[in-house]
Amino acid sequence: MPQRWQQAPPGSHWGEFGPDDQRGRLNLVTPEKVLQGVAEVREGRTFCLSLPLDVPGGQSLNRRRIAPRRFAVIRDGQSAGQQGFCWSYDSEDPDLTDVVNDDVVLMSLQYSTQWDSLAHMGSRFDADGDGVAEMVFYNGFRAGSDILPARADAAAAGTFAHYPQPRADALGIEHIAEHGVQGRAVLVDLAHHIGRRREAVGYDALMRILEADGIQVECGDLVCIHTGFADTLLSMNRQPDVAYLHETGSGLDGNDARLLQWIVDVRLASLIADNPAVELVVPSVRAHAGIRRPRLPLHEHCLFKNGIPLGELWYLTELAQWLRARKRHRFLLTAPPLRLPGAVGSPVTPVATV
Repeated sequence: MPQRWQQAPPGSHWGEFGPDDQRGRLNLVTPEKVLQGVAEVREGRTFCLSLPLDVPGGQSLNRRRIAPRRFAVIRDGQSAGQQGFCWSYDSEDPDLTDVVNDDVVLMSLQYSTQWDSLAHMGSRFDADGDGVAEMVFYNGFRAGSDILPARADAAAAGTFAHYPQPRADALGIEHIAEHGVQGRAVLVDLAHHIGRRREAVGYDALMRILEADGIQVECGDLVCIHTGFADTLLSMNRQPDVAYLHETGSGLDGNDARLLQWIVDVRLASLIADNPAVELVVPSVRAHAGIRRPRLPLHEHCLFKNGIPLGELWYLTELAQWLRARKRHRFLLTAPPLRLPGAVGSPVTPVATV
């Protein structure tokens, strides 16, 4: 098929793994990288890197994302019990002893600990070279044909009426799931060096931290950024104080061009953080009328331009403390998302093995 773009965005690597690639730099997590991760396992201890999936709590942290709501599956015409379960047994065969529960969950796939797929964020860019910007995603996949929006007239009646179904026929989360997402990870402990304060960490500050801790990020590594945000959030017991959270959490500086270039040059496979966006989100301000720019420049740089999946709201504090006490920073990370075709994100329960 003909190449789907005539020009690629500045600073991008479209076509790096072929014009039809849908995994981006996760392709750098090769069997050799998996073996490097396995070699970091010395004690066989595991750490769960997921928040409970009903954290943050409510919608104050992100009003577009809803917390999990569980429902019982009605079995054999019986109603749910007081705890939301539905006890069921085969009344036609009293010799059977099975008592069965089933349940259903309705939630935003990116409510809590999550992966962003490459379909999560694109940009308006003139990929055709005709002077007109169109909505495109990594490797030139198109909004409206490859990645379809939700249609209000397609909403089904009932519980799900307000959530019509979009579909990513390209770049969906299933491509990440099929790859496996297991390999060598590196933890960068911003919280230890900066403390828990609002600070956008740029290239210079990050290089000082890497040097101080003797960390070398290599091609294909899965890079985890510990800021302490998720730990603070967890302590709020599902009643987040948003103002306090945003004053006590750092993140990467998405406006630092040298940092963005380093992310590309070091050839890391993914970026993961315990905060809501990896980068520190700053208010959208137009310095000059008519200047077009992204509100989340690191998201655009990683997901849209370079095919680098992002992990957000991971729980990294216990692992960070354990590694620091032993002067380590590498571990085996296992973190496959749901294999849900067409989804643009997924909850995940990552496991670190040390």
